[in-house]
Amino acid sequence: MGMFDTTGRAKHTEGRKADTLRKLERMRKTLRHEEPDRVPISDFFWGSFIRRWREELKLPDDANPYFYYDLDRIVTTPNMDPWIRPFETLKETEKEVVVKTGFGAILRKKFDAPMPEFIDFETDTIEKLEAAQFDDPYDKKRYFSAGDNQIAGVGDGFERNSPPWIETVRSLWPDFPVFGSIIECNECLTRLIGVENSMLWIGLYPERMGNIINRIGQFYLDCAKAQIAAAKGLLDGFVIWGDVAYRRNLFFSPEYWRRYFKPWVKAIADYAHQNNLMVIYHGCGNINSILADFIEIGIDALNPLEAKAGLDAVQLRRQYGHRLGICGNSDIQIWESGDRQQIRREVLRKLNAAKGGGYIFQSDHSVSGAVSGKTYDFIVNLVRQYGQYPLRLGEFDEAIETL
Repeated sequence: MGMFDTTGRAKHTEGRKADTLRKLERMRKTLRHEEPDRVPISDFFWGSFIRRWREELKLPDDANPYFYYDLDRIVTTPNMDPWIRPFETLKETEKEVVVKTGFGAILRKKFDAPMPEFIDFETDTIEKLEAAQFDDPYDKKRYFSAGDNQIAGVGDGFERNSPPWIETVRSLWPDFPVFGSIIECNECLTRLIGVENSMLWIGLYPERMGNIINRIGQFYLDCAKAQIAAAKGLLDGFVIWGDVAYRRNLFFSPEYWRRYFKPWVKAIADYAHQNNLMVIYHGCGNINSILADFIEIGIDALNPLEAKAGLDAVQLRRQYGHRLGICGNSDIQIWESGDRQQIRREVLRKLNAAKGGGYIFQSDHSVSGAVSGKTYDFIVNLVRQYGQYPLRLGEFDEAIETL
């Protein structure tokens, strides 16, 4: 596990709210595998969920679940596009928009659909990928200027001219432990050339793709360094984003991942730790075959640990003990059912993984529009009631004996 101090950075603490400092201490104790006052809570929310939540709880149009529930951390994303440029609008109607982004990806965003569709890619041959020259990772526009960028702009929603990242950090910093974030190599390839091309070219040209991965890794390590410098001490943690697996296994062999992808994840994590930041790795799918590698790297917690990919927080705690920090794993499909008896069992049983610290409560991906606002309210109240230390889980209490 990474090491970080217990008091925060003295030069900044005067400007922070007392409640924020309590949340920061709660997060840090949790990721040191100590028991704080209660289990920390956070999540990622779809816009469709937020609209439903406001309506069902009769909240104002600007209500925000992070503030409403006083959640324990929030994640921010600067411009990570390889090329810093405005979206090129190829089609726009009342129902959808088609744009080319700074990844050279052509995306269709249907406004009534939860996520965009990748249609095509500017970089459509391995020769073009080898020749690609990315814009400067230290360009201040990535961190200090408003502008279009794919990750912030084309997802659950659609946004042009996203606000400057540093302004977002400054606006959130008094109220939350703020995490910066960076994508890793495979997450870049997914957006730059598509999953199909990425897997095909790795199979056909493993060495050539390995050289490309190393160049991409250096680019995003430099982006991470520039981002941390731009924040000037206002970050408390760092998220590394990288989906390298599907429901059953990795997209490529564990050996290939270890040879080319793992060193860059480690380099980013090491640099964040050198800057006293908590590090959480977000990777969807079944990562069992490389889970121990993340522990070896020193990642402080893994997220989202998808239940639908066969991962279980309680079993992971038994298997890995307190070498593994867990962030997530509460089954969103059970949340979506609205069945409060099942939800209660799911939430309270998973809290067993919080014994001794090391567990941040969160869904096993993100809170979709299929989750009722009243259901999420019920869930947060459950965790606040039963997540107080020492944990008393009643009929759902399980002995945690490591294997």
